[in-house]
Amino acid sequence: MSSTRRVVKSPGRALAWPLLLAVPAAVMLAACSKQDPAQGAGQAPPPPEVGVITAAVQNVPVVTELPGRTEASRIAQVRARAAGILVERRFTEGSDVKAGQVLFRIDAAPYEASQASARAQLARAEATLAQARAQAQRYEPLVKANAISQQDYIDAVATAKAAEADVAAAQAALQTAGINLGYATVTAPISGRIGRALVTEGALVGQGEVTQLATVQQIDPMYVNFTQPVADVMRLRQAIAGGKFKGAGGTVPVRVLLDDGSVYPVAGKLLFSDLTVDETTGQITLRAELPNPKGTLLPGMYVRVRLEQAQASDAILVPQQAVTRSNQGDTVLVVAPDGKFAPRQVKIASGRDGQWVVLDGLAAGDKVITDGFQKLRGATTVRPVPWSPGGAASQPAGAAASAPAAAPASAPAASAPAKA
Repeated sequence: MSSTRRVVKSPGRALAWPLLLAVPAAVMLAACSKQDPAQGAGQAPPPPEVGVITAAVQNVPVVTELPGRTEASRIAQVRARAAGILVERRFTEGSDVKAGQVLFRIDAAPYEASQASARAQLARAEATLAQARAQAQRYEPLVKANAISQQDYIDAVATAKAAEADVAAAQAALQTAGINLGYATVTAPISGRIGRALVTEGALVGQGEVTQLATVQQIDPMYVNFTQPVADVMRLRQAIAGGKFKGAGGTVPVRVLLDDGSVYPVAGKLLFSDLTVDETTGQITLRAELPNPKGTLLPGMYVRVRLEQAQASDAILVPQQAVTRSNQGDTVLVVAPDGKFAPRQVKIASGRDGQWVVLDGLAAGDKVITDGFQKLRGATTVRPVPWSPGGAASQPAGAAASAPAAAPASAPAASAPAKA
């Protein structure tokens, strides 16, 4: 007896294969819909925008910035030239004093006594001189009448001359006593600002050595001493001799930057440059003079000196951010008319106001990349746009404007699978 098997087909298995085939198709469709339409069409992305400046030839002053220290134009040490007890101080520490102003007084009693004694010695010498002259005059007619010997007359004349010498010596002693008495009153040797008193009333000064009492410094005008490497000086002279620079004629202007970065409002002038090179540092010393009517500058301050030593003819100013400096040299990126960019080595003379003075490597009309360096990775060409320090925000604004333009294009593509 044979049995008959009945095969029953499951409805779930019958629908499994069509579903498995439909899922990959939907995934592929969604992937295709998310692709950028520009990439799907085979188009390359547009070249990035970069900020550029157009090189322009001009005459630029060559300004060198060097470290320096301020120094009083005149310094006088007030010392006690008379020995004795200091009895009075007649100035305010840190104030301005005038030449000849009384600063200290030393006990003058011993010097007054010495002056009185010298005056008495002079009076005695003058009396002796008067007697000697009278005797010589009385002997003159007697010797002619042979009433006295010739030797007596000669002795009388010699005595009168010796008395004259004694009077001269007494006068000198009296003058010396007056000078010593004057030293008991200590005056300011120059006009300027006086510092603190180094001794107080009651101190014994001038014994054994000349005691310093105070210091007066004249700070208007003020000196600024600074140094410059001799190699820089030689290069500057060679550039002037080669015609690249024009030497600064007449008065060389000097500007000073204070420690806080501010510029001292009054310009100064260069006084001299030393002819001797320091053997240990290889630098030469220069000195400038600046007016200081308000006493803003104080002796010993650290400053930066901006010195205009020459004029660079046919120079080009480039923002410092456009230059890459390394041991191999200084380079900039220059954009060609076809949009391609390439590095170019340049020669820099000095810097001023956030810019480098370029002497060689650039020509008028060259477009130098100044902003947008982060966009150059992987790019072969760029689209240059004018750049200025105040308009640096124009490039980010262009980049921000391109982002919303791409957003509407991507939104419909993302919604395509939903419609399918």
